[in-house]
Parts: sequence; C-alpha cells; structure tokens
Amino acid sequence: MSENTNNLLSLSSFPRPIIHIDCDAFFTSVEQALRPELKGKPVVTGKERGIVACASYEAKALGVKRPMRLWEAKRHLPQLICLPSDYETYSIYSKRMFSIIREFTPDVEEYSIDEAFADLSGLRRVYRTGYPEIALKIKVKIQEQLGLTVSVGVSASKTLAKIASKHEKPNGFTVVRANELHQFLPKIELGQVCGFGPNTVALLMKKGVRSVWDYVSRPEAWAKQLLGKIGIELWHELRGEAVYPLVTEEKTDYDSISKTKTFTPPSSNKDFVRAQLVRNAESAFIKLRRYKLRAKRICIFLRDQEFRSWGTEAELDRSSCSTQEIGPIINELFEKIFKENVLCRLTGIVLSKIEPDNTVQYSLFDNVPRLQSYLAINRVIDEVSELYGKHKLHLGTSLWLAKHKQHISERGDLPERKMDLLKGETFRQRLSIPVWAIKV
Repeated sequence: MSENTNNLLSLSSFPRPIIHIDCDAFFTSVEQALRPELKGKPVVTGKERGIVACASYEAKALGVKRPMRLWEAKRHLPQLICLPSDYETYSIYSKRMFSIIREFTPDVEEYSIDEAFADLSGLRRVYRTGYPEIALKIKVKIQEQLGLTVSVGVSASKTLAKIASKHEKPNGFTVVRANELHQFLPKIELGQVCGFGPNTVALLMKKGVRSVWDYVSRPEAWAKQLLGKIGIELWHELRGEAVYPLVTEEKTDYDSISKTKTFTPPSSNKDFVRAQLVRNAESAFIKLRRYKLRAKRICIFLRDQEFRSWGTEAELDRSSCSTQEIGPIINELFEKIFKENVLCRLTGIVLSKIEPDNTVQYSLFDNVPRLQSYLAINRVIDEVSELYGKHKLHLGTSLWLAKHKQHISERGDLPERKMDLLKGETFRQRLSIPVWAIKV
C-alpha cells in the first residue's frame, strides 16, 4: 500500500458528520401520501405538460421514465395513473421536511426542493447516541409525520454523504465512515460523483482511473494538474476531508435566472407564443427585483413538439431589471427565432451577467427621465404583486393569454386544491393546507 493510500485512512469515523437527505420520487410520493389509494400503483406527474415530470418507483420498475411523453408512457403501460403537478403542495411538503430536520440541528442547507444537507457536529452529547442513530431518527420522523420515504447518507463530507444517500435508493440508509473509505470507494463508479460529468469520466478512464478509490489514491498534484480546482476539491471531499461548507443562509445571489413555460396543446399562433415569452420575462424580472439584482445578458428560446430547442441572445448596453426597458429587445429577438407553422410547446428566457442593483449610473446618452419612469413603474408593479399576486399588472402583450384561454383550459385536470378553493382563496393565492378533503 502506497504512502498516499496510507494517509487516506482516517483514524476518526466522522471528522465532520454530514448527512444528505434525499426524498424518493418526491412529487409522486407526495401524491401517494395525500391519496393512500395510490400507494403501490404506477403514478406519474406532469399531465399538464404532456410529459413525465416524476415517476413513482412502481412506474419506474415497469419501464416508465422521465421525460417520456405521456402518450408514449400510457401506450407502454395502460394502467399508468397520470396526475397534474401541484407544485405549491410539493413546496409545502418541502418546507415541512426542512422544518423537521431543523428540530434536530440548525445547520441545514436546503439543496433543492427535495434534498438537504445537515451538519450533526456536537449532537451526540445532546441525544446521547451516535451520529448514524441521530440521522436514523430524522429519517423515521420524516416518514411518520409526512408519509414520505427518504434515502439518507451519513459521512464526513457533502460529496461522500450524497454518494451514500444514492447508494441504496429508495428508502435507503447508508453510513460511510471516514476510516472505512478503503472498503466503500472501490465499489463506487466515477459517474456517481456529483461534479464528474461524462467528459471528465471519459478523461479519467483514459488515465487508467476506474473507480473513485483509484482517483483518491493518486497524488494530490496529479488531480490538480489533470482537473484543476474542481479536481482538487473533489479529491479532498472524497477522502473525507470536508471542503464544501453548508450554505445555510437563504439564497440571495444568482449567476443566472431562468423562467420557462410549457403549454398544451402546442401553438403556432405568433401572438400567443410571444405572449408566453413576455410572461416569462415579467416573472424573471420580478425575481431580479426581489433580490435587488439586474442583468446585462438575455437569452430566449423556443421548443417544438419534437423537443427541439432553438434561440438567440443579446448583450445589453446597460444592466437592467425592467421588463418595460428590455421589452423591445425581447421582441426583436423573438422575431429572429419564431418559425411560421411550427407548433411550439415551450418558451423560455435566461438572464445572466447578473450584478447587484445598488447604484444607478447613467451614461451621457441615456434618456434619464424615461429610465426613472421605468423605476417608478417597477415599484408600482411590485407593490401590487405583493398585495394581490403576480401579474395583476402586466404588459399589454400578455392579454393574448386571456384571449387564447383554450391553451390553458385544455392542459389537463387541475390539482384538487386548485379546484376546491376556500372562501377568499384565489387560483394563485391559497392557504398552506395541502389536504382539505379529510374524512372524519
């Protein structure tokens, strides 16, 4: 055994005890928790989009995968149960899951809607048990209170914990101690590491690296020369030496912001497709302003029935957070990419080159009164949105969305909570109650 490999063997089980919690088929699991009669049956969500957004493990076992088209999935599996996605309810369940984890530790990173990292350091004295046992308590409590199964990984770094949670899905529980990496890592393929994409894996294979154990057994200088900064970071993480900190604060900065909208049935109506794109832009700029940001690059794209996408982008003269200011540019870009007689099913916009909106610096040629009027309009839009919900004030282009209501009403069944509203609730604003029709 080489000196480098000897150094890999830690004397401590958990130099830093990190757990990764990953919900199993989250969207469909929530639907099955709400409607017990669906448990054990093949279920998918995404009916409103015409594609499989999430498939239950029962559906996956019978060959249904995302992002299959629903008609294809139904032809393959006639007994498949297709449901519309209820993202608001999924968000409620997500917040409750994070709340349960925080009952055990305040150090929680909300990695995605159905994933979390947590640091258990120092909790053995509180709970008078080991870190794996604490992690198991969290797993059991989530299942008891929410009716959801989660897969949990316990290890010494975020990268190792994430690999461990994926190791025995669904409903898995895997503990990888730092002093046992020489037993675990030889079984892990390179593609299982978050950060090793297909090209990186191909490069490592060409260098004779067949497993994660092979990678961490190489010298640090070798990893740095081959893969640079990310290679060094993962080399340490995979050796149980935590590099990536938990991000426990709410995210307030973004490298990019994107908004997309799928509509069914598809449309070749130019005004309607343009209206969908403009609505995406309005939503993206609302998010920019919420976090006091502005963007200098804009990219728009369309997608047809064959899932082929095409688009274009533009660099702005000055960064902005105003739909009114950028609207003419969006229209110019749309004119370049719209194809007559092509059925579109999705529009999207990506804002990048994002910077803080702290100060306003005008150039010599800026129309200052007009720009200041945009700022005033933005304030009014945001105040109205806060009181009455998004898009109560919008550009005139969006009126086509109301004129072509058939593109919305034919999308499929709505989630139950959007059909069974309480007094005072609206389609967009409802109480955070996922289950209402309860039999007593």
